[in-house]
Amino acid sequence: MFFYMSLLMISSTVFGQNTTTHVQDAFRQFESDDQVKHALVSLYVIDAKTGKVVFDRNSQIGLAPASTQKIITSVTAFELLGKDYRYKTNFGVTVVPEGQVLYVKGSGDPTLGSWRWENTKEEQVTNRIKKAIGVNASTIRNVRFDTTGWSDTGTPDGWIWQDIGNYYGAGAGSLNWRENQYDLILKAGPNTGDPVEVVKTEPRLYADTVFSMATAGPKGSGDNAYIYKPGERYAKYGTIAGSVVKGTIPAGESAFRISGSMLNPFSEFKSLFFRTTKNGYEAAGLEDFIAKPGTGVVYLHEEVSPPLDSIIYWFNKKSINLYGEALIKTIGFEKNKKGYTREGIKILRSFWKEKGLDDEELNMVDGSGLSPLNRVTTHAQVTILHYAKARSWYPSFYAALPEYNAMKMKSGTISGAKGFCGYHKAKDGNEYIFSFLVNNYSGTASSLVNKMYKVLDVLK
Repeated sequence: MFFYMSLLMISSTVFGQNTTTHVQDAFRQFESDDQVKHALVSLYVIDAKTGKVVFDRNSQIGLAPASTQKIITSVTAFELLGKDYRYKTNFGVTVVPEGQVLYVKGSGDPTLGSWRWENTKEEQVTNRIKKAIGVNASTIRNVRFDTTGWSDTGTPDGWIWQDIGNYYGAGAGSLNWRENQYDLILKAGPNTGDPVEVVKTEPRLYADTVFSMATAGPKGSGDNAYIYKPGERYAKYGTIAGSVVKGTIPAGESAFRISGSMLNPFSEFKSLFFRTTKNGYEAAGLEDFIAKPGTGVVYLHEEVSPPLDSIIYWFNKKSINLYGEALIKTIGFEKNKKGYTREGIKILRSFWKEKGLDDEELNMVDGSGLSPLNRVTTHAQVTILHYAKARSWYPSFYAALPEYNAMKMKSGTISGAKGFCGYHKAKDGNEYIFSFLVNNYSGTASSLVNKMYKVLDVLK
């Protein structure tokens, strides 16, 4: 028996050495490629069962992780909020001089009005609110929001202007509605260079108007259009008129769809409520509907979100940046009554420092990884993934990871940065945890990805 066990240990050690050698060879070839000639590359791989390092290159160098950062936010949320955590948004009525007012106490719920669950769809939510208010719904003259403890700034520091007007750049606040996004329907002229017209938005926007400065590109050229939020003055309109779409869509398209981020989710919720209660829409400035806690409010209804594990499933599967920003603010609010991005990140870093991880390895400015200012190490990512594997909620976290290259891993992409991190069980039964980040590469992302896959294939 002793001989048999010794043989197994020797075999395992030899195989581990062979894997390390194979990864070294594959990584050496990757590093010699012209596409990463001026890039900074890091790969860290450990044995999932023993924690032993299989391969390490630059694992202590902080790099922009893009959406692979979502695994850090996810694991921290599971630990600090719990897999069964649910957001609770309360709706009530009070009387003010102008009449009955609907009061909304936001909870930071990123799923309110989302189409991803049947129960969270906007029609379902508004119907439940109206039913709870009853006959009073038709007498409501205004909507006010209790934002106590939450940051009024939806966009985290470090997000770039080209991102924040588009659906993936939707920030999070105390009230998020329909994932804070809308669809923009565009019509292009028949020839390259022709103007592109705005047909409509879905849903109709009340707090924003979208103007087009886009043109028609060659047929089949795809979506090269970006939406920019107000902030730039255009001579054509004479003022800061609203959001503007620039770039190109294919010539001849009559109903080309792109998605943008709402300028003001509070106002869009308010307008929908009035429209569905047949009160009409009462235009109001921001100061009219952002309020401190109301006095004399009778709360009549509570909207409860899906559980956290379900939220994190979509967060990682579809890489929804809004969910990451909501989660990091929620951590700050639940732990210190400060629903601010910086507070959530401070708590996150402190938590992992207590677990033995150097907090300087987690230089984060947001919860989703969209900002190019984020810097985390592959060592930190692998350490966090290894920690998750021993937790009771791990099956939910593992199920939420997408599959690329026949491996369970989160991908990440922003300009000049590409990454993969996750888990893989090899054919021989050995299990690995890895993080692979590349910054400042040249050429196309698709070409780089194929080369990264060749390195990761060694773990199969």
